[in-house]
Parts: sequence; C-alpha cells; structure tokens
Amino acid sequence: MRPIYMVVTVLLAAALSYYVYNPMPDAIQEPWKLMAVDAAFRTGINLVREDAFSAFRGCVQPFFFLLQHHEIKSTVSDITFAGVPVRVYEPPAGGEGHLRRGLLYLHGGGWAFGSGKMGAYDKVSRMISDELNTVVVSVEYRLFPEVLFPEPFLDCVAAAKHFLSPEVLDKYAIDPERVAVSGDSAGGNLAAAVAQEVATDDSVPVKFSVQALIYPVLQALDFNTPSYVQNRNMAILPRQVMVQFWLQYLGADISLQPQLIANNHSALQHSVLTPELRSRLDWTSLLSQKFKKSYKPVVAERDSHGLLKKIPGLLDARSSPLLAGPEVLAKCPRAYILTCEFDVLRDDGLMYARRLKDAGVAVTSDYYEDGFHGCLSFTSWPLDFDVGKRVLRNYMTWLQNNL
Repeated sequence: MRPIYMVVTVLLAAALSYYVYNPMPDAIQEPWKLMAVDAAFRTGINLVREDAFSAFRGCVQPFFFLLQHHEIKSTVSDITFAGVPVRVYEPPAGGEGHLRRGLLYLHGGGWAFGSGKMGAYDKVSRMISDELNTVVVSVEYRLFPEVLFPEPFLDCVAAAKHFLSPEVLDKYAIDPERVAVSGDSAGGNLAAAVAQEVATDDSVPVKFSVQALIYPVLQALDFNTPSYVQNRNMAILPRQVMVQFWLQYLGADISLQPQLIANNHSALQHSVLTPELRSRLDWTSLLSQKFKKSYKPVVAERDSHGLLKKIPGLLDARSSPLLAGPEVLAKCPRAYILTCEFDVLRDDGLMYARRLKDAGVAVTSDYYEDGFHGCLSFTSWPLDFDVGKRVLRNYMTWLQNNL
C-alpha cells in the first residue's frame, strides 16, 4: 500500500472512531455496541435536520429497528380503524366463549419516525399476542413532517375509541374488562394522553383497564430535571434531540432550541404558569432524594421571546400528560411505568408515577439502574443487550399478571 493511501486510511479510521466514540457510564454493558447504534441514530437525526426524511426512513430506520424474526403463530392483518391504519395481531382462537385480552400499542420515534410494522415493534407485538393470548392493535399514526400536534394524538384517539367499541371487541372476542393501552417514548406520551382522554369521555362505554408506559415523554416545560441534566449527552436520546422532537411536534422553529434548553419558556413572568400548575411537574417535591441528588432547579426570570405564545402546545395536557389535573388522573386506569437511569426521560416517568399514586391510582414502577432509552428495541442479535431482554420479559410478565 502506498504511503499516501496508508495515511488516508489511518485518518479515515481516526475520524470514524472520533464520530462513533461517546463516553458511556460504567453501568452500561457492551458500551461500544451502544456507541455504534448511537452513531447510526445521530446520522439519522442529522438527515432529519436537513429535511431528508425519505433518506432517513429508507436507510437508517431499518438498521435502527433491525428486523428480528419471531415464529409466526398469530394472524396478522393490515386494516384501518376509523380511517387510521393499524396492524392487528390475532392469536389462535380459543374455545367457544373464550375471551382474550386486548392491547392497543403506540410505537415510539419522536413523533417523526418509526412503525409498528418494523423490527422490534413487530416482534414484541407478535410475542404479546402469541404468549399472552392477546389481540394486539399497533397503530400507524401519522408522523412529522406530514402532520403536527394534535394530529398524531387524534389518530390514536380515533383508533382507540374504535377498538373499544362493543362491536369491535365482540368481533375479536376480547374481554372488555381486559383491554390495555401501551407505548414507548413518544408512543408512551400518546398512550398516557389517550388513557386520559378515554377515561374522561363519558361517551366511551368501555374503558382501558390498564396503561403500560415505557420510558414515556410526559412534559416539555422543564428540560433541566435531574435526568435531563445528568443524561444530556447520553446515547440514543441526548437532551438537544428530545427538545428538537418537541419543537417539530408542536410546529415550532428549531432555532428556539437553546431557549427551551435554558427553560426560558417556563419563566416566572408567565402568569399562566400558576403555582398549582408548576407543582404538577415540580421534581423537587415529586422525586425521591435518590433521583434528586444534588441538582438544583433551573428557573428563568423572563422570557424575551414570548415562547408560550409562539408554542401554545407546551401547555396542552394532550401533548404533556403530566400537566393534567388530579381530577383527570384519578379517573385513569392502573399503570405500569418503566424508567431507565440513563435516560433524559427518567424523571418524567417517575413524576407521573408519583402523581398517579397521589390521585389514588395503583401504579407499578419498574426502574432499571443499567437501563438506557430505547433498550426495549434491542433484544435480538446483533443489537441485543441484557437489559433490553430483562425489560421485555418483565413488561410481558406484568401484562400477564395484571391484564
């Protein structure tokens, strides 16, 4: 090999290593594997910033949600519920009069990408359907940039109400007392919001009996909770990316990202942010000392950009379920809330669990000290992590025992 080629090769290898390398906490197993996944994800996010969504969804997404084989036992059909595309997984029929569980699943992906038909999501839906004798409905809600809030939420509500109708439950032989709504990340956000909507809508005769939220996104007023600060540069979902997803979802300019990271949008000058409303996401009172550690609240005095007027969705409980009042939470179904130590969203889930408990709702909090955002999607070779396998098995065990 000529010296010039050797130099170029070494430089390219060094540049690739620099791009991939992202220091990981000691508790993370197989850190280099997670670094590689993170590098692919960052590449996709950069494409999103350049509005190259077709390239992102066509190239990066299949790698991130690597196709994972699962023996097919359930019948799978792609249909629509109230005009919303869904994939239905039906387990083999039981005996005469035998009723099955039902589960509505909402996939993650920052309201911008993802599909319940792909990779890990498809695998999990098949496993739940097969092993738990459950009719699973995975909703293909519309995504950014085609639509903005509240359209994804409205898609999910429409699909949920259709699923919960007595006629549909009867068609699929589902026990109306055993129907769940579940989702991860942005899908966890939608699942919580849908659970609130259904619980408070008197026109819906059948309610969800449980909600299962996997590292859910639940608020956008404080991007300086202990978990947001601690994990601001963590793999898969650093703070700036989560803020970017919020701005896209709410139809705001990405250039406002630094203002939100500084919490200027929740400045003290905003009279609409009453003490009572602020208490609904006050981590200093809602978190235990184990998670508060030595972090201090970040509260801005003034907002010179008028952010709440520019982004009214920030105060909408349909986008931020943690903002819902106690009277709404009290009507919500029993909850399973999974959180991970190395996730900016950890405290969102912990605060929601606390507020639901305070409202009288039974809550199971499932916390992973070695967990990271998205780990449920990494359970099969070559992107398999032990924590991902534990998360999946414990999630399914809880559904088996509580649904």
